[in-house]
Amino acid sequence: MVATSGRTVTVFGGTGFLGRHIVRRLRHRGFPVRIASRHPDRGHSQFGPDDPQLQSVEANVHDERSVADALAGAYGVVNAVSLYVERGQGTFHSVHVESAQRVAVQARRAGVERLVHVSGIGADAASPSPYTRKRGEGELAVRAAFPDATFIRPAVMFGSDDAFLTTILTLLRRLPIYPMFGRGLTRLQPAYVEDVAEAIGRIMQRAERPSAIFEFGGPRVYSYEELLRVVALQAGVAPHLIPIPFALWHALAWASEMLPGPRLTRNQVELMQIDTVSSPELPGFSELEISPLPVEATLQRMLSNSL
Repeated sequence: MVATSGRTVTVFGGTGFLGRHIVRRLRHRGFPVRIASRHPDRGHSQFGPDDPQLQSVEANVHDERSVADALAGAYGVVNAVSLYVERGQGTFHSVHVESAQRVAVQARRAGVERLVHVSGIGADAASPSPYTRKRGEGELAVRAAFPDATFIRPAVMFGSDDAFLTTILTLLRRLPIYPMFGRGLTRLQPAYVEDVAEAIGRIMQRAERPSAIFEFGGPRVYSYEELLRVVALQAGVAPHLIPIPFALWHALAWASEMLPGPRLTRNQVELMQIDTVSSPELPGFSELEISPLPVEATLQRMLSNSL
């Protein structure tokens, strides 16, 4: 294990869903953490002002100087910045390729020893999906700039503060008829966000160089319909599941994206057409001696807290 005292880790996107869990796990392991985001006040509100080993700094991954400043003197860096809806200059290419490369280049120049880049299962530079393709191109750009980088590919993540399981649970409770994506056959392997964050903490603390790519999926593979039925059973509801063609979902998502804070995006629809299951040929939770938490355990906590 690497000694952590005095080895600062910069976390880009440290106030996001996964990022804030990473920050807490790294801090638990003794790393001083620099939380780099466009809104450092969020870091103060999420983590409090009392821990001298947590520093919130303003940083924009689109700006080379602010990236370099956030990396100055750092031992490690985690890039957990992601984008799901393109708006203006914020495109999949600018965030997942250009900004990812910028972080990697500046990390190399700053003498950073460890770079962990968060991507996603299915990342492929040849994918027809713009989001998935840019994730793949981003991995290639990061590897070219920082050859020793470690890539983290989580499946869809869930947690008590997520936008995935919480949304499904809310809709199942409210809708007697639940519209499914397609025929509900897409395969999912949901991973608990705390398990992914813990894995990143262990990778950062490893004395030896970790494997180049990790894929993290939970303990069970579901079809989308199976997952809905598991959530419904736990919640004590029995909605009627209706298959809706993906063509209609794309049209609805296009209309939704015209609104501020869209509830549905075309990218989300595209991702629901692709299986997100970890590869047995790549290392995952087991290599790090982590037993991933099943969806049902988190559901039970979510339901008990809502009573």
